[in-house]
Amino acid sequence: MEALDEQQSAARAWFENLRTRICAEFEAIEREAGSDASFDYLPWDREDPSGEPGGGGVRGLMKGKVFEKVGVNVSTVGGTFSEEFAKSIPGSAENGNRFFATGISLVAHMANPHVPAVHMNTRFLCTARRWFGGGADLNPAIPYPEDTAAFHAELKAACDAHGADYYERYSKWCEEYFWLPHRKVARGVGGIFYDRLEGDFDAAFAFTRDVGEAFLAAYPPIVRRRMGQGWNEAEMDRLLEFRGRYAEFNLLYDRGTIFGLKTNGNVDAILMSLPPLAKWS
Repeated sequence: MEALDEQQSAARAWFENLRTRICAEFEAIEREAGSDASFDYLPWDREDPSGEPGGGGVRGLMKGKVFEKVGVNVSTVGGTFSEEFAKSIPGSAENGNRFFATGISLVAHMANPHVPAVHMNTRFLCTARRWFGGGADLNPAIPYPEDTAAFHAELKAACDAHGADYYERYSKWCEEYFWLPHRKVARGVGGIFYDRLEGDFDAAFAFTRDVGEAFLAAYPPIVRRRMGQGWNEAEMDRLLEFRGRYAEFNLLYDRGTIFGLKTNGNVDAILMSLPPLAKWS
């Protein structure tokens, strides 16, 4: 993989810093619940299909009392796209199908059906063009309007600081993206999703950092508010069936899953988004 330039290094450092802070907060929640669960970190190296070193990453995984399964991954990879996959990536042809990508990806599946699952991902990708993308979305099996409102409020504040139309555009994009067309249902209660945010690197990077900060401000309070609630068998069944829908989306439609598999990424890290237990009726 080619040496990182200043922009690539800055993005990588930010994603790794955010990973560290999120994992510390999630471990703190486990301590509050009387659990000593902590993240297990597994570094991995990637070999590009060309045979050259292709970067790698670190898979962070924790299984605890509150977080039944949570993965927080960071990766920095580069190399050459396949001819077929390169056709779907802007700027590939102008760059000999060479690419660079760095990012953070998080999925949390919770033990209590009243605590929503969540997804967050932000990334920086370079071909002949350069752009940021990502977002965060809340995925409750049992939705609570106040949780949804609080989550969206933090994301809206982050959006409003960078563009008057950002929240309207990116929340709508989230609704459209996290939709299961074969079931005609949404995956969750939304959030924001954006992609190919390019042009001014500093402005796009600042927005991406604020998305990460908004997630860190929004999600832990929701977990703490719900993690002590009791549940019954019917509510657990509802959670397991919801997880089935979540798995269907990630395996059939998710761009991150497709990108990771198409670029010879670490399969265990890519599929950490899948729930530990699920149910199909």
